[in-house]
Amino acid sequence: MVRRPALRLTLRRNALVACALMVTLATAACTGDAEPEPQPTRSPSPSGEPTEKPRKIVFGAYGTDEEVAAFQSVVDSFNATSTARKVVLKSWPDHEAALQDVLAGEGPDVFLTSRIDLDQLVDAEALRPVSLLLDERGVDFGDRFSRDAVDAFAMNDDLQCMAYSISPMVIYYNTQLVDFDKMERRDLDVPTPNSSGVRDRWTLAQFGAAAEFASRRGDRRGVWIDPTLQGLAPFIYSGGGQVFDDDREPTSLAFSDDSTREALSQTLAILRNAALTPTNAQLARATPVQLFKRGELAMIAGFRNLVPQLRAADNLEFDVMPMPVIQDRATVGDIAGLCLSAASQNVGDAADFIAYAVSDAAIATVASTGYIVPANTEVAASEEFLAPEEMPSDSAVFNASIRYMVVPPFIDDRLALVEAVTPLLERLVTAPGVLDLDLVTEQIDTASRAILAPDEEPEDPSDSPSDEPTDEPTDGESSSE
Repeated sequence: MVRRPALRLTLRRNALVACALMVTLATAACTGDAEPEPQPTRSPSPSGEPTEKPRKIVFGAYGTDEEVAAFQSVVDSFNATSTARKVVLKSWPDHEAALQDVLAGEGPDVFLTSRIDLDQLVDAEALRPVSLLLDERGVDFGDRFSRDAVDAFAMNDDLQCMAYSISPMVIYYNTQLVDFDKMERRDLDVPTPNSSGVRDRWTLAQFGAAAEFASRRGDRRGVWIDPTLQGLAPFIYSGGGQVFDDDREPTSLAFSDDSTREALSQTLAILRNAALTPTNAQLARATPVQLFKRGELAMIAGFRNLVPQLRAADNLEFDVMPMPVIQDRATVGDIAGLCLSAASQNVGDAADFIAYAVSDAAIATVASTGYIVPANTEVAASEEFLAPEEMPSDSAVFNASIRYMVVPPFIDDRLALVEAVTPLLERLVTAPGVLDLDLVTEQIDTASRAILAPDEEPEDPSDSPSDEPTDEPTDGESSSE
């Protein structure tokens, strides 16, 4: 069983309503403490009669131009339902830019955020919990939304934001280069079709066989996995290892754990094979995604947001598979939610908009762009998301992979951790020569402790052996040309 934080949100409608009633009665008994709700202003109409000016609600979202356009359609549809309020869309290029504005006090009434930013937003008291507000508006948390996505935004015994989308990492593969039927006719190891005839699970060995099959001609290469924490995590978790030494409050990475090393050893036998992975020259002239779009690379790991650009690539035929299995099924991913600003002066209107934005019709509008996997399970099972006439033909793989997602712990300085360990992870996966797995994994853990537990006394570097790589090559253990 894949390990997840044990946080579970229990929503009891009657209890919440009773609590709200008590708060209302208590407020009524007091005088002078509560600020009055801002009243709508009036402006003269062409006939000279005063009219109410719509209450303004700002909704902030990030994404591509196509995603922002879809969000604008949702805003327009909501605005068409009332003349007393108006939602205005503000956009950012990514969640980092959104987080920066919100933490600086420039956040809109409602905004999209990534789950990895939730702890900073809660610590900054930037959020107003949404569980009671959405419950009052009839949002069904139990059956119509992914429980994993909803739980990810639970903190301090409340739902801090409403789950909006959830995108697990999967394997994209070129169906012309990885032809399972042809492989099967040649008695190669291939995934077994399920009762519906769909190949929806494969082992690491079958993954490696597919990479070898795709690399059999010319300069085509079989696979690329980013040498990052996110890229390697599914393989580590699947092999029974750990990425962090603690699921809640990590003080170190756990790459030197025996189970993690074993999972890495099996995975690196594929990822360090120079015959299967892109050469330095290929990577110097194009990114792995570009190589995949050109048909020069057979498999890459990625999220749902790759779909639109892959659909637009010329002469590319692709589909998706779940992450390969070593022992247990596992993957990682990103979860996005809609949050209500603690500083909003129009709480009721903002909550109304969130309730509308997670409705079937509104989410279907954004899901149809191909960029997101909706947390709304009804829409995730609909043709707007599955798009059976478009690639990938097996989009249900995204939905099926959600239950195997491992949600990482919150990291105070995530970017610093990435910066500290990425050079070592690149050495782990791509450096030529013989790999000293024990040494490099110890170095990775040591580098991580400087970020995750800076108050602890660091180890003396002189106690570690030299990390200079040797020049002696080993078959299948180089990612150089």
